[in-house]
Amino acid sequence: MKKFLEEFKAFISKGNVLDMAVGVIIGGAFGSVVSGLTDNIIQPLLNCIGGAEVQGKIRLFGTENYLDYGAFISAVINFLIMALVVFLIVKSVNRIS
Repeated sequence: MKKFLEEFKAFISKGNVLDMAVGVIIGGAFGSVVSGLTDNIIQPLLNCIGGAEVQGKIRLFGTENYLDYGAFISAVINFLIMALVVFLIVKSVNRIS
């Protein structure tokens, strides 16, 4: 247990924790920017091009329950944009190294 605490203390003192905290904060902010891009720019363009409501819902069996496929499509687009950006960052860092 003592070795674990010593390793943890060395980890904190190296500055890795600060770097990680900055990364998490920037990642959260970037996530909200990507969500705004998807919700406010991409979805309206898809609605114009496809003629269908991407923000739509499908009613299930005549009940008050709905499948919100628009939210799912938005989440997939958000994921793809975030994955592309992470891929490009890792690729550029590997090229520099």
